Amino acid sequence: MTTASDVELHIASFVVQHRPEAAAALTVKIDESGDMELAREGEFRSIVLCECENQYAILDRIDELRAIPGVLNVLLVYHHAEPREALEASMPHAPDAGVAP
Repeated sequence: MTTASDVELHIASFVVQHRPEAAAALTVKIDESGDMELAREGEFRSIVLCECENQYAILDRIDELRAIPGVLNVLLVYHHAEPREALEASMPHAPDAGVAP
């Protein structure tokens, strides 16, 4: 039987607004998650990337980040769902356009 997690991959990005003293706890939480990555760390804002099995997992990650002391807000900036099969397929090669080296 095929489950939803076998079928789709959800990719999201968040902007996390935080106090400077929350940066260390934010980094620890992201490192422990296994499905989030700190893309850009700033003094008051950071960008987090997330690849989860479904939209509910993305909402859970947002709640987890919001629960960190010193985090003021977590904004979902981007969300995309695509079949895993499509993401794992190789890209077709474009024919040469006749551009000389």
